[in-house]
Amino acid sequence: MCFVLSSRRRGFIYLESDIALICGEKSKQLIEPILTFIITNCIHMESLQRRNWLKQSSLLLAGFTFSGNLLSREKELYDFNNDVDLEYIRISSNENPYGPSPMAQKAMTEAVSKSNRYTYRDLPALLKKIGNAHGLDENYILLGAGSSEILGNTALLASKQKGNAVSPHPTFRLWWGPAESYGLAIKKVQLTSDKRIDTASLLDAIDNETRMLYICNPNNPTGEIIPADELKRCIAIATQRCIVLLDEAYTEYSDEPSMASLVIENKNLVIAKTFSKIHGMAGARIGYAIAHPDTIKQLAKVQSWTNLGPSAVSIAGASASLDDREFLKLSRSNNDKVKKFAEESFESMQVRFIPSHTNFIYYQASAFKGDLAAAINSDTLSAVRVFEDGGSWYRTSLGTMDEMKVFFETLKRKWG
Repeated sequence: MCFVLSSRRRGFIYLESDIALICGEKSKQLIEPILTFIITNCIHMESLQRRNWLKQSSLLLAGFTFSGNLLSREKELYDFNNDVDLEYIRISSNENPYGPSPMAQKAMTEAVSKSNRYTYRDLPALLKKIGNAHGLDENYILLGAGSSEILGNTALLASKQKGNAVSPHPTFRLWWGPAESYGLAIKKVQLTSDKRIDTASLLDAIDNETRMLYICNPNNPTGEIIPADELKRCIAIATQRCIVLLDEAYTEYSDEPSMASLVIENKNLVIAKTFSKIHGMAGARIGYAIAHPDTIKQLAKVQSWTNLGPSAVSIAGASASLDDREFLKLSRSNNDKVKKFAEESFESMQVRFIPSHTNFIYYQASAFKGDLAAAINSDTLSAVRVFEDGGSWYRTSLGTMDEMKVFFETLKRKWG
């Protein structure tokens, strides 16, 4: 009979009899004395007594091994190339390769046992913590299952009157489909030749039928920013005529401030934030809106169950991640190091790129003969996406240093 008590990706120990313990080499020396103690006590026990003893001991070992793993990660202090799977590299979805943080992982694991309950009791604390992080109270915050839910629901709110939504192009466009289905035509405003969002052109595109203006800052997929003063002016003018939906998914990777304080006086501004990027929780699906309390109430009306989109596990992870300042700091600094390496690599290849304020980089591959995405992407590497129809501009996310070295080795080899 074999009980699997815990597992890790690297290294295994098997004890054949009533127990099988799977753990990493770093935990082996700590756990073996406990195993000896358990086995010694089992030898002279009756069958039923032994089974009960083993059951209790297995829980102890499982908890000990998990704690040891967390301590190991913290002692390595985020050795960000540790446990990287180079057999399959995905640097195409702007995911944070370093997260979730150890504190978030621990909180999420502990929250699994509470997942049979709705999150009513845990919500107030998280809403308050998020609000405090932006100098606001909880009445300015609405949770969603990722910021994508916030984007879709804001478009739904804006579409109460049919009309159009103004958007830069290219930009993050996941909300376009739902908006069009709600009755909002998308008015696309092209970027400048240097891939910047021209706020004057956005404002010129607003007409009497415009219900919403969308801005992603820093912009996805270009990584460019609208300077804070220019953005504030644009918001002030546009919100006199329509809702402004400001997507701040990548703000923490830049030195630009959030526009959160503007919602205190401006009811037509909705800011979408996410735990998917700097917090490394893309798969956990949790984000939030920042808006005036009156606007939050309106958004809540188009949400099927107010604040109940994220799971108990996601809420626990988000709350802990907000406290893990060391992880957020190191996640940003490591991203900056990898970004510098990527920019220097493109410079050495004489490939034009847009200086990035995010965790991805946008570059032009017009000199490449053929389809770059088809040439690079494979069963072992997903790295290249194209966003401009018929264009030669591509986006690659910033992975770990090891992942980016593999990407550039592949790119240079294919480039010829």
